[in-house]
Amino acid sequence: ELNKLFFMALNDIINGEKAPENSMQYMASVQNNMGQHVCGGFLITQDFVVSAAHCNDSTPTHVVLGNHNLKNGNHQKIKIKKKNIHENYQNVGQGNDIMLLELLYKVQLNERVQTIQLPPAEIHLEENQVCQVAGWGKTETDVKSVDELRVVDVSVINPRVCEELWHGLPANVICGDSGGPLLCDGLAVGVVSFNYEKNCSYPNKPNIYTDISKYHQWIDGIVKSRKYDE
Repeated sequence: ELNKLFFMALNDIINGEKAPENSMQYMASVQNNMGQHVCGGFLITQDFVVSAAHCNDSTPTHVVLGNHNLKNGNHQKIKIKKKNIHENYQNVGQGNDIMLLELLYKVQLNERVQTIQLPPAEIHLEENQVCQVAGWGKTETDVKSVDELRVVDVSVINPRVCEELWHGLPANVICGDSGGPLLCDGLAVGVVSFNYEKNCSYPNKPNIYTDISKYHQWIDGIVKSRKYDE
């Protein structure tokens, strides 16, 4: 049974390939006030982006949407109005590594910018099922992050195996570029949380993902309470 905890093996953007243009239109680059990419994220409504809570350590100020290449100016840059960090988040090792970024205004949806659906409260992934991770993260250890969006296949592994490799795993995780989505069957089922000592070439430690299905109610509550100034 993989319905309570499930984990992903392999690396995030390692050995990946460039994402096709005008695919993954929900991908967001979470940036600081210097215009530097600090984390990935993904658009779930016209005014909310999901990312990882630990990304707040880099003091993000805005998100960039509709841009596969971060050096290309054809995009929507939107200020973050409010950062909603899960109330039980303390550090990545203790879980709840999820943050909901409320944007200053609704983004314009078009052929370059679209939302992605979240999974239902109960999702069932099969062992060895192949999913994808996308982001602008490093392509190998000690190399700078890439400018062009990349995607790589990852596969579901058994939670018991993952527990043996990662002792003392937090709850509600799925075993990437931090903050980016884990994609299975067209749904964003996870948020990239951490890997082994930021080492991209490890062969024996799975990446860890926050299981979004466990936070559906939390996300819905914040989205529904959105207040507009206009």
